[in-house]
Amino acid sequence: MAYFNRRSFFNKAGALSAIAFLSSLTQPLWAKNLHGALMDAETLSPSQLATEEEFWYYVQQSFTVSAGIINLNNGGVSPAPKSVQEAMKRYYDYSNEAPSYYMWRILDQGREPLRKNLAKVAGCLPDEIAINRNSSEGLETVIFGLQLNRGDEIVVCKYDYPNMINAWKQREMRDGIKLIWVDLEIPNEEENYFVSKYVNAMTSKTKVVHITHIINWNGQILPVKKIANEAHKRGLEVIVDGAHSFAHFDFKIPDLDADYFAASLHKWLYAPIGSGLLYVRKEKIKNIYPMFATDNPLKDDIRKFEALGTRPFFIEQAISKAVEFHEMIGSERKEKRLHYLKNYWMEKVKNIPKVKLQTSLLPQWGCAIGFVGIEGRKPEELDSYLLDKYKVHTVAINWEGLHGIRVTPNVYTTTKNLDVLVEGIESFAKS
Repeated sequence: MAYFNRRSFFNKAGALSAIAFLSSLTQPLWAKNLHGALMDAETLSPSQLATEEEFWYYVQQSFTVSAGIINLNNGGVSPAPKSVQEAMKRYYDYSNEAPSYYMWRILDQGREPLRKNLAKVAGCLPDEIAINRNSSEGLETVIFGLQLNRGDEIVVCKYDYPNMINAWKQREMRDGIKLIWVDLEIPNEEENYFVSKYVNAMTSKTKVVHITHIINWNGQILPVKKIANEAHKRGLEVIVDGAHSFAHFDFKIPDLDADYFAASLHKWLYAPIGSGLLYVRKEKIKNIYPMFATDNPLKDDIRKFEALGTRPFFIEQAISKAVEFHEMIGSERKEKRLHYLKNYWMEKVKNIPKVKLQTSLLPQWGCAIGFVGIEGRKPEELDSYLLDKYKVHTVAINWEGLHGIRVTPNVYTTTKNLDVLVEGIESFAKS
């Protein structure tokens, strides 16, 4: 394990300039400590840094997490770091000083710079990114905006998110399209298995393939690019649900070869609650009807998907601070740490009698989200036991073949927190 030593780093790097030092005096203590830790981290690889608890302790100080509960349901929604919270509160105060002036003439002017910042993280053109409230809104914009005809087939999976399943069922009921269901056995670590399952569901009537990048129930990562390539060979369109993948592990949206992609930014980007993005490949924009009507619904402008009317501008503009925080830590560093945390607790419980893990330990097939069940016991019992006895917050899952609890640590989670989880699982399994 690499040795984390700030003094030796500064001896090598030289003293800070007077200007940098004076500016640092205006920072809160937690920010100055994190800044120093980040400078030290430059000497370590992301894999080495993943195990450096001292560094991640300073990251933890960037959050206002409760000391009275260990939150391991970050897969639902993540807390935002202090810098994001403060920005949102500040922008909210501005808005209330003179709403129509500050919202529309000041804050709204920040949308284009924000669009560029998000596009940089996503690795695409700014004109391919729309800013909205969550992945459900983004995906349903596409699902309801696609021009489909009666009898057209859509490939979907039973492990897709319920909001998306319900949206497709509504189109099926209203428009007479046909849903073709892919039935997966997960967890799985065979790429060809997933690709063949989706390819076998494609027919001459298929128009769209809907793929969930990382399945929310147990953290299974799907080989999206390989599936998308097969779909495009057949002239099909590809929608990717990236609610749990964007800013979770290291990739760029164009890497997936998706036509449409949506994410919730309040999950792994740590943006304010109620923020999201929609990616539409440039040449596809003109053919999608927006959720909310505009003057020309078939125009070639990504901004047509933002015709929401009056919105919480203070939330939207604080997203930029989340982007800054994400880039400060680094995408690869975050991925390595999250995967390390998932494997840390799963390795400790995997050999306990009656414990059944249903998430891969390999980085290609899983990152932060882990899933565990206890044979002969209900998921709700384990969830309640951990919360009542150990103040560990998880979520019980009963969906298709998955019965257990989903455990989702985050960058502010410590290994000491996970040791409490392990103790609780072991105690419950023996009870």
